[in-house]
Amino acid sequence: MGLLVGDDQKEISHVFLALDLTEPVLDEAVASGADMILTHHPMIFSGIKKINNHTFTGRKILRLIKEDIPYFAMHTNYDVIGMADLSADHLKLQDTRVLTVTDGSGEQPEGFGRVGKLSHVMTLGEFGKYVKECNHIPDVRVYGDLDRKIETVAICTGSGKSMIGDVMAAGADVYVTGDIDYHTAIDTMADGLAIVDAGHYGTEYIFAEAMEKELNEAFPALKTTCASVKNPYTVL
Repeated sequence: MGLLVGDDQKEISHVFLALDLTEPVLDEAVASGADMILTHHPMIFSGIKKINNHTFTGRKILRLIKEDIPYFAMHTNYDVIGMADLSADHLKLQDTRVLTVTDGSGEQPEGFGRVGKLSHVMTLGEFGKYVKECNHIPDVRVYGDLDRKIETVAICTGSGKSMIGDVMAAGADVYVTGDIDYHTAIDTMADGLAIVDAGHYGTEYIFAEAMEKELNEAFPALKTTCASVKNPYTVL
């Protein structure tokens, strides 16, 4: 992560923020006059042997170079130090603790996800609707008995199925995450844990607005623009 494309010596006056650097997002950034792009997800996840106009990643790199726009991605760094607390705050969870600890050497452990309490007990059906309202998303997938009582909530944004073991160990009633596949869902329900799949985009698009606030506080003279909020899929 970090600076993926561009000159680290360039002076910056206008940062464009987004969850992903898609080609439409890059068009929007260029149109806004931004001279830097900051995303949560990186567009480069593995080694690249060619950079040309025959792939969408190549086209984006060429466009960034042509427009002289440095490109920076946060990803797992922000997952640990920002996104975890941000997502818990969106659900107004109380008495939160780290779900999966990655560094316990400091005064406070750091890591992925959070576990906390709701202010009052809800049914699973009510909680599913609550997640929709808090995250301003059109739909969620709920796995479990809708009449089940929910009080302790675990949340990990993005794709969090690898942490289900930690969620079970934490004693959560329900797990909010994204990208849950069919077999994982039915196996997890059999183990007694409910799931609210709010989608990868639905749990993480909040990055842009939150990072914009942090940048504005740290650099008042810096202009910032957030990408349009647009879920990549359509519910019919």
